[in-house]
Amino acid sequence: MRTLALLLLLLLPLLLLPTGTALAQNAIHRCVDANGNPVFTDRTCASQQATPVAPSAAGVATTTGTQAPMPPATLCAASLPALKQAVIDAFAGRDPNRLAGLMLWGGYGHHAVVADIRSLGQLMRQPLLGIRVVGGDDGDADDTTASADGITGEPSAAAPVAPALILSTSDVGGGPPQQSTFPVVARAGCLWLRPPG
Repeated sequence: MRTLALLLLLLLPLLLLPTGTALAQNAIHRCVDANGNPVFTDRTCASQQATPVAPSAAGVATTTGTQAPMPPATLCAASLPALKQAVIDAFAGRDPNRLAGLMLWGGYGHHAVVADIRSLGQLMRQPLLGIRVVGGDDGDADDTTASADGITGEPSAAAPVAPALILSTSDVGGGPPQQSTFPVVARAGCLWLRPPG
């Protein structure tokens, strides 16, 4: 009898473990602080002087009807048009992490990556006016094409231009539009953006 009681005492914490874990997973709050930085905490957003962010749901109702679901994130762009569309989708969702997922980060240190992602967050707050592809084929006639197999093409009379996406964003303060140039590189069968230089 004493052995049975001891065994039950030892097994009791194991029975409570999955329930405790499930409760802990529900207690994470997603917030944005006063500087626009994401904050993930087990405390309420108000206690952190932050604004709660509702998780993105496919069927969130808006004043004009229901919002269309976001397309799945592009993990490997096989062409410049696919890469361009993935950037447009990231801006539509105002998601700097989605844009960062399209970038090749090899050779960057941790602090440089964090700083670049923060600058992407600032860029994503500005309305996207347009994306122009240079040095590659975005569906229009051009002398250089880019695909996941590599960047190829017949050289023109002018010096060849490395493929890049040029993003035009509106200055929230009312100034002139701003441009950010993201070089495009082919690696491991995909096209990737490099952070702006």
